[in-house]
Amino acid sequence: MPAAKQRPDPQKSLVGFTVGEVAYAVSIASVKEIVNPVTLTALPHAPAAIAGVADHRGQVVPVIDLRVRFGLSRLQDNRRSKWILVEVEGQTVGMVVDQVTEVFGTGGTELRPAPAFGEGDDARGITGVTTHEGVLTFVLDLGRFRDLMQPLAQSGLLASSRGM
Repeated sequence: MPAAKQRPDPQKSLVGFTVGEVAYAVSIASVKEIVNPVTLTALPHAPAAIAGVADHRGQVVPVIDLRVRFGLSRLQDNRRSKWILVEVEGQTVGMVVDQVTEVFGTGGTELRPAPAFGEGDDARGITGVTTHEGVLTFVLDLGRFRDLMQPLAQSGLLASSRGM
């Protein structure tokens, strides 16, 4: 008799990770997969936060280094780092994170409003805040990454996706 498939816990709606000493999360609905880093190709004239592009299963995937995006230095030893591949407006995008922690939920509570971090490119793109196991966790607004990729699509370095 085949084993019954276990249903994912609907309360576990976020994928947690760290960048530096800060805990972040993204909606699990946006996550395609979590992978080990592969070879990157640097792109000329790309925003600093774009680490480059990678060939992932035949698809050219832009990879955003969240450390750079958040004003930290790149990791020199990235053996523990991971890429979280997410869907951003029809485009697969990789996010370099220091460490993936776990899949969790908000415990049935609403996300709290995000604090103001600044305007324009300095804003981290936080959609809300939750607390998981006593740690303040910032939930990212993946739509903000569209702004990073727009110049790449306009210059023809990436295939344009739904008006990017």
